[in-house]
Amino acid sequence: MNGGDRPIELPGSNGTRRSGWTALRQLFYLGLGIKRWLLLAAFGVAVCSIGLAIVLKNLLALNLPDLLPWYLEGVLLAAVGAGVMLVGFYGLYRSVGPLLFASPRTNTLDAIYTRRSRKRGPRIVAIGGGTGLSVLLRGLKSYTDNLTAIVTVADDGGSSGRLRRELGVLPPGDFRNCLVAMSDDESLVGELFQYRFDHGDGLEGHSFGNLFIAAMTEVTGSFERALYESSRVLAVHGQILPATLANLRLSARLTDGSTVEGESAITERGGAIDQIVIAPAEAEAYPPAVEAIEQAQLIVIGPGSLYTSILPNLLVSGITNAIDESDTAKLYVCNVATQKGETGGYTVTDHVEALQRHTSLSIVDYVVANDIPRELGSAFLGQPVTLDDQRLGRVRVVTDDLGDPDHPVRHDSAKLAQTIIEVYHGKRGAGARQSVSVEE
Repeated sequence: MNGGDRPIELPGSNGTRRSGWTALRQLFYLGLGIKRWLLLAAFGVAVCSIGLAIVLKNLLALNLPDLLPWYLEGVLLAAVGAGVMLVGFYGLYRSVGPLLFASPRTNTLDAIYTRRSRKRGPRIVAIGGGTGLSVLLRGLKSYTDNLTAIVTVADDGGSSGRLRRELGVLPPGDFRNCLVAMSDDESLVGELFQYRFDHGDGLEGHSFGNLFIAAMTEVTGSFERALYESSRVLAVHGQILPATLANLRLSARLTDGSTVEGESAITERGGAIDQIVIAPAEAEAYPPAVEAIEQAQLIVIGPGSLYTSILPNLLVSGITNAIDESDTAKLYVCNVATQKGETGGYTVTDHVEALQRHTSLSIVDYVVANDIPRELGSAFLGQPVTLDDQRLGRVRVVTDDLGDPDHPVRHDSAKLAQTIIEVYHGKRGAGARQSVSVEE
């Protein structure tokens, strides 16, 4: 696996009240940057004290040997000690100061540890689109700030499709969802970005976030700059990048020989999909996205709509080539449920084979799949994706309970992120069927 730094595990919390000794021990967690500044400040206090003692010795005319003229001995050592002490206290303030005035609901020690640990977290690239990608990012942001989301630009339905046709911008909907999912605070500003107008001439059906990104594109002159500025507004952990800046159009060839044009039309039409293609076929990958893949310590593909959210990214040749050439682990998160109009009747193996058929046999090393299916309640939602006994060759399957009890067709963000991080560390939690090691 790439990268020399072993990822840092966040300490668990059971919600119980901690003793003073426990809180004191937390101050000395590795990586907090507190111990070094405390020691430096203590050294400064010691030197300063020696300097003051020399001054007092000379003032009291004690018969002790002189190392320097009395007016230099004490003053010089006191000044050096005071300087070192100030540097130590300044470093300590930089480590903990910004969090001292945090919300009283936030435990300061936990906040410090989480903040520093996330900065040192693994470089993870997540590739996909739709709701599935935002669910994944919402969980992973708790473990690392070095998170990159590579998002499809093939969406042509709803508010995104309208803005794409009318303003010529890349479809902002999936990017908006990722911005909110990766933001530091998903409360008021996140709700504002997700707010959808339900009335108003020209406004009905649009979300505020889509309009904001479209307006920011006009103001800054580029979609990439608009994403950057929007990320600053929302205090996003990591970066969000398009797979390509090309005006991507999607089409599907069905097993009956017919062809369906347009991302939204593919799902509406239904039928068994044989092949997905993009136009222009030679769409150039966005260079920062390729660079992020090259530097990644873990590449995660999915979850999300297999044919309309995930594969449009991988059909950009520069993206797939970068994944193939990377020697880091590649992990595919299989959907919890099949999708009506796209993957009806698909098993875990069917999902993986579709990925390989459109890209390469080496596109993934691991598959993470849900092993506790829940009743979906309606055939409209699809069916739970089943685990089959077919061999996947070099691909290893990792299973666990990953479903969200409140939304049975989705993953639970926290469960999914924890499983992915455990796979990255080369260990598994309770309930997993298979123990695997990524760092080989």
